[in-house]
Amino acid sequence: MKKTTKLRSLLKQPGIIVAPGAHNAFTAKIIEQTGVFQAVYMTGSGAAMSLIGEPDIGLLTMTEMVTQARNLASAVSLPLIADADTGYGNAINVVRTVREYERAGVAAIHIEDQITPKKCGHFEGKQVVSQSEMVGKIRAAVDAREDPDFVLIARTDARAVLGLEEAIKRAQACVEAGADVIFVEAPQSLEELEIIAKSIDAPLLVNMDEGTKTPLLTVRELEEMGFKIVIFPRSAPCAAAKAIQELMQLLKETGTTKNFAGRIVTFEERNLITGLARYKEMEEKYLTLE
Repeated sequence: MKKTTKLRSLLKQPGIIVAPGAHNAFTAKIIEQTGVFQAVYMTGSGAAMSLIGEPDIGLLTMTEMVTQARNLASAVSLPLIADADTGYGNAINVVRTVREYERAGVAAIHIEDQITPKKCGHFEGKQVVSQSEMVGKIRAAVDAREDPDFVLIARTDARAVLGLEEAIKRAQACVEAGADVIFVEAPQSLEELEIIAKSIDAPLLVNMDEGTKTPLLTVRELEEMGFKIVIFPRSAPCAAAKAIQELMQLLKETGTTKNFAGRIVTFEERNLITGLARYKEMEEKYLTLE
């Protein structure tokens, strides 16, 4: 089954889809190998941090993001949901964006209504385009996709700029334009999450990002509220960053990583994650000398 078809099937089935965030293909493999999760999320913030070490303020190009998405999608059999920022321009740019992500093997993308360049959804100072411009982008995205199962997610950042009521109006307009899933970014309370869940007649994606504007709820709480997809974009990359900080401090202080070894995947575990055994089998099959 195609990954796009797999994700669309999951949207129709009972239960919430949990998609942990991956900032590289190695992390995507770890997520898949837990055997628990139904999808992987390619975080734009994580991509910016891992590729160029910069903040999520729209510095990466569409080509860089598509290349990162292709690498992640190729590494796992799970459907990949990818951040496509603003679509990298106007509605005409969105047409190419959709086709490039689709050809990269991605199962879904979300496009937002911020101006270009965008900012992280929880940064201050965001600005949004008009509702009509955003609706035009979604209509263009719907027309551009070649695979009808490719899932289009409309994200609105209007809550921070124009208020929750306007964000919901934009979300409803995007549903009418053909969006498959709605993502209202950065609600600021439990009450706002409940209002969003009750007000929009479409599958809903919610972002659980530690230490930001939206309260952290459990997967079960979000499912009971009515959300269909939950992403955890920065959890893995920032957990890795914290561990690396602590490791470097220990190395600085002691001159060895010996006392950190219990928190590092072993040589064998690393090889299991990357699938080294499969390549050894290929060597034996194809490179055996007479």
